[in-house]
Amino acid sequence: MEYVQERIATLHDLTAPAPAAPADRAAVVLPMTEREYASLAAERVLAELERVGPARVVVALRASPDRVGPFAEWLSEFDLPLSVVWCDGPTLSSFLAEEGLNGRRGKGRDVWLALGQALSEEFVVVHDADTKTYSRSYVHRLLFPLAHGYGFSKGYYARVENDRLYGRLFRLFYAPLVAALAEEADAPVLDYLSAFRYALAGEFAATVDVARHLRIQRTWGLEVGTLGDAFSLAGFDGSAQVDLGAYEHDHRAVGGPTGLSEMSRSVGAALLRAVEDHGVDPPYETLPTRYRETARRFVKQYAVDAAFNGLDYDRSDEREQVERYAAAIAVPGGDDRLPAWADAPVSPETVAELAEADLREAAE
Repeated sequence: MEYVQERIATLHDLTAPAPAAPADRAAVVLPMTEREYASLAAERVLAELERVGPARVVVALRASPDRVGPFAEWLSEFDLPLSVVWCDGPTLSSFLAEEGLNGRRGKGRDVWLALGQALSEEFVVVHDADTKTYSRSYVHRLLFPLAHGYGFSKGYYARVENDRLYGRLFRLFYAPLVAALAEEADAPVLDYLSAFRYALAGEFAATVDVARHLRIQRTWGLEVGTLGDAFSLAGFDGSAQVDLGAYEHDHRAVGGPTGLSEMSRSVGAALLRAVEDHGVDPPYETLPTRYRETARRFVKQYAVDAAFNGLDYDRSDEREQVERYAAAIAVPGGDDRLPAWADAPVSPETVAELAEADLREAAE
């Protein structure tokens, strides 16, 4: 247990707090895929949200046509002010394609569609639905800084499960890459990005003014891209991070089409684009080498920490992951971020109408 502050306000779990917060003025955005259908983790999240009493819950649902009807019916069983955006709906997808907004699909695109529906409330909370240890206090904790003058808050937690350290993409890729960049450039954005204790956490909250100006990454770069915009919109003085305590959710393999190695490409591109947006010129020729050196130092430190706590730690496996992640360090490709809703060529109302029409047709 510690109470150290960072460059941003850091709210610690010292007393298992469940603080009073304006949940009745907040919309909760939940990205969900077919794998969450009737799962124990999703059941827990939705049941806990019933006890939170948010003004609105917007589910960004990615599902095939034959599953979306049963999924929506299952969601309706919960006593929640619920809206469902079927992100794969054919009418909605065709409309977005006509506007040049369809593009690559992923978690970020789903969140963007749901975020537009959440902007009718004063605050927005975004979090995942696969959390095995989910607590209704998460919403209140994330909202608490916003009720006290902050514009953006981010959750953090220790990923320690099954006697092992997890959070590998953050520990072994994001954190050492930011540190390597900071060794080359003295830039406020790098101080900001390094201040977050778990920058790849999917849990954040924002005032509606901040939320409507976020440019959303389409895929796994969502969390990093959000921080890049939060630096511009809220800055050090307007940002906070909140300890969410015990936290467990699904783990990914390193390899494979949805593994951490593939995710690192989106995360790396989003991170490097974010620092470029704020005046940093990454030394791409030498950066992979600098990253490897820094990451190996991190591996040594984590090995000692794991041994100190009696945890299993495979140093050679972690070094191998570092080598795989190094391949993700490259000049970002084309910028396909979705526009902030404040500047979008489409309206949230139109998205809602088309999403509802797709749901009705799928249910018939």
